[in-house]
Amino acid sequence: LVFAKYYHLPFLQDIQTDCTRTGLGGYWGNKGGVSVRLSIFGHMVCFLNCHLPAHLEKAEQRKEDFATILHMQQFEGHAASGILDHDLVFWFGDLNFRIESLDIRFVKYAIDSNILSQLWEKDQLNIAKSTWPVLSGFQEGPLNFPPTFKFDVGTNKYDSSAKKRKPAWTDRILWKIKSPSVGLGAGGRQPSRGILSVSQLCYCSHMEYMVSDHKPVAAIFAVQFASRTEKAQVEIYVADEWSRPEQAIVRYKMAAGFHRSSWDWIGLYRVGACWLPGFRHPKDYVSYVWAR
Repeated sequence: LVFAKYYHLPFLQDIQTDCTRTGLGGYWGNKGGVSVRLSIFGHMVCFLNCHLPAHLEKAEQRKEDFATILHMQQFEGHAASGILDHDLVFWFGDLNFRIESLDIRFVKYAIDSNILSQLWEKDQLNIAKSTWPVLSGFQEGPLNFPPTFKFDVGTNKYDSSAKKRKPAWTDRILWKIKSPSVGLGAGGRQPSRGILSVSQLCYCSHMEYMVSDHKPVAAIFAVQFASRTEKAQVEIYVADEWSRPEQAIVRYKMAAGFHRSSWDWIGLYRVGACWLPGFRHPKDYVSYVWAR
């Protein structure tokens, strides 16, 4: 799910989604990727959530599945047809990369002693970022939180079953800004390097959640860019406030050349009743949804 603040909505356009199954040769959806892409103030942004194959020895399979997802997911229009054509990509999910070489006793010792940096160089994703061309340009903040897999459900204790899985940072959040070295993008668009910057303000896990053998991971970003959209494509005109339902008249004006879409958004408002007041201002919305 992608949420947006009310006042950004007129500047969010060209929303599309896609999904790719990679489980059991592409027949099962237990593994794969789901994406949401949209134009934000004229910049193309893609959110890609993946669940890649498990187990230590499946690193190459994870690489192949990720490449398959990138190849299969194509979007309509000329703005950015492929995932990596977007100005900014956020890639996250249960990526299932593990810690190589080190035995489980040393991994747990490093966690208990808070010397996590000794595990970073053996992390498969860190290794892959410098050796797999498909991951070129992807960035990630420091892993300053304990590995998020595998826990006994309902506890903060790492796997105590007979399998005794080695702890690993399976759950990750990365981003990539389109490089200017690729030249003009689809449709003759210039990439956003130089006018688009991303700063990660927080990257952490949430140990208090115990309903899974994974711990959830969250990140907060500050994204700065110059707006390519000077004016909203749809302008709404309303009275400042109204006191009776019959006064609730909203007019709108569409910019020249605006193309209507089944992805246009609509506002949902509460209908008033004797025990529950209705809406008296356009900002008294319950939610906004995309009509498809």
